[in-house]
Amino acid sequence: MHYLHVFALSLSASLFAEASLPLVINTWPFQDATAAAWSALQRGESVLDAVETGCATCEREQCDGSVGYGGSPDETGETTLDAMIMNGDSMEVGAVADLRRVKNAISVARAVMEHTTHTLLVGEMGKNVSPDPRTSCGPYKPSVEVKRMDEQNHTRLDVHSHDTIGMVVIGRNRSVAAGTSTNGARHKVPGRVGDSPIAGAGSYADSTVGGAAATGDGDVMMRFLPSFLAVELMRRGIDPASACKAALTRIKTYYPGFFGAVICANIQGEYGAACNRVPGFSQFSYMVSTPLTNNPLLKKVDCF
Repeated sequence: MHYLHVFALSLSASLFAEASLPLVINTWPFQDATAAAWSALQRGESVLDAVETGCATCEREQCDGSVGYGGSPDETGETTLDAMIMNGDSMEVGAVADLRRVKNAISVARAVMEHTTHTLLVGEMGKNVSPDPRTSCGPYKPSVEVKRMDEQNHTRLDVHSHDTIGMVVIGRNRSVAAGTSTNGARHKVPGRVGDSPIAGAGSYADSTVGGAAATGDGDVMMRFLPSFLAVELMRRGIDPASACKAALTRIKTYYPGFFGAVICANIQGEYGAACNRVPGFSQFSYMVSTPLTNNPLLKKVDCF
């Protein structure tokens, strides 16, 4: 009995060590984004501020060339941005897609959430077009000529073109916010929008449960709303890592060869991740900051 009692105490301490608030978790080894979000929390800023700051850091630094203006052009050579932010307290969402010639997509998404009655806006949104939208009803055309790229530069989407930062932030008071930012799939058809700006697909936040964010083949993953599903599974008491895995398992039933991963965190401060194993992608890296780690900590999970 003494041994069992000691084992139980040890297990309890181990679980506690993995559960601490506040918490920042984001996809991929984007350390600067994690650090920026964590610093925002330490300054007393809100979880929404932290998500915006973290994702904006990746936009500015063009993380892996797959986030922010200047990478992953479409078939015409134009870079377009998608982003989303969600307030888990109010369940408000702001999202933008096919955003052109604007570098800070996550902040535009937040402005949509806080200053309009809409959820998702797509396209130029009155920026850098002619005629001047302040004096004309259009039709509008881009005021900057788009350069076309050579056909020989077209390549298929592969597992190395992971095209998103997804971030979940949970405050000490258990408020949850989530967000994503991406420049989308490389050489996509103009007008293509993936999972990143879709609530429940790219990310999802609910301050009564937790949050989740996805990355990978958005054209497939958005059909299953994996972030929403993961949060709902956590609502039922499933631990974050298992919830992430279950959300991907549903996709894998139909598309066994899809490329994707999900991160999850609950309001107890527990977190986890999962990824689908495909050739060239057997392990997924993500970042975490908590009071126990303080500095951004690189975590890895083996794909299944």
